[in-house]
Amino acid sequence: MPQSTLSPIQFQQLLLDWQKQQGRHDLPWQVNPTPYRVLVSEIMLQQTQVTTVIPYFLRWMERFPHIESLAVAAEDEVMSHWQGLGYYSRARNLKKAAQYILNECAGEFPTTLSELIKIPGVGRYTAGAIASFAYDSYGPIVDGNVKRLFCRFFGIEGIPGTSKVDKALWQKAELYTPNQNNRQFAQGLLDMGATICRPKTPKCDVCHFQPHCLAYTEQRVLQLPTPKPKKTIPLKTGHFLWLQQDGKLLLEKRNESGIWGALWCLPQLNSEPLQIQERTTKQSVLEKGQFKHTFTHYKLEAKVWTLDAVDSTPNPQQWFTAEQLTELGLPTPIKKFILKHL
Repeated sequence: MPQSTLSPIQFQQLLLDWQKQQGRHDLPWQVNPTPYRVLVSEIMLQQTQVTTVIPYFLRWMERFPHIESLAVAAEDEVMSHWQGLGYYSRARNLKKAAQYILNECAGEFPTTLSELIKIPGVGRYTAGAIASFAYDSYGPIVDGNVKRLFCRFFGIEGIPGTSKVDKALWQKAELYTPNQNNRQFAQGLLDMGATICRPKTPKCDVCHFQPHCLAYTEQRVLQLPTPKPKKTIPLKTGHFLWLQQDGKLLLEKRNESGIWGALWCLPQLNSEPLQIQERTTKQSVLEKGQFKHTFTHYKLEAKVWTLDAVDSTPNPQQWFTAEQLTELGLPTPIKKFILKHL
């Protein structure tokens, strides 16, 4: 395989110079980058764009300004502040991380990569990000932006996410990450990937790495990283219950595992309500409405039904007033449906 003409030191200097001149310097988590602020921002930024995260980050830090406030907060309040960001296990992991640091680390953040990675929800990338941004120390990082940048610059073929390719990417990260100016270097990698080495419309004409980029030299910029084979997203049907009583709506708290974990939701029915009606003459079944939602792995087409009564589910159920609903963590499509029909 051809090799880049830049040594690690040359690569570092070129990136540091570019980041200083053209990188991002006004993101809210760049101000006072404590380990906690870095942790929150990095967890929020997983699977989510910067512009979407900024208002959530600011509201989160206003309500949970430090580890202690998050560790002792009620789960419903934590989920409520995360509502709309999706991938809700991230919010639960943040609370678990806060409790771990408070209880197992006496409230003090670990400072080494080997200790950081023991925090619940903190993987190899997040540990490196905390080391780089909070401590300005050696912390290799490989996220989606870095994968794309490295695959193109070093001409790495294969699908990112596979063990062989990820191993090669982390080897490059470990070799090319400096032992100083780590905060600026890590930000440079992320900025270069997000603003220059973009997925479909890379700005190769203004990229400082262009003369040394193997993908550009070989005219394979749009072929790298190697794309994943396209998969057909399956369609699933869901049935939910709308039950009101004395001006209150019945909701159930979903299990931590699975879709919409630990959020309050309209009770989900195990079978088509019309089938329930066929088994008994006591039930009156009416369709309240429908909604659709696309998850990462499937599309949901949901129908919401009104029933006279419903069999109990294993999940905790509770009646809520309209005012109480505003304080709960609700899945976005469920919240929209409720606000439309309540």
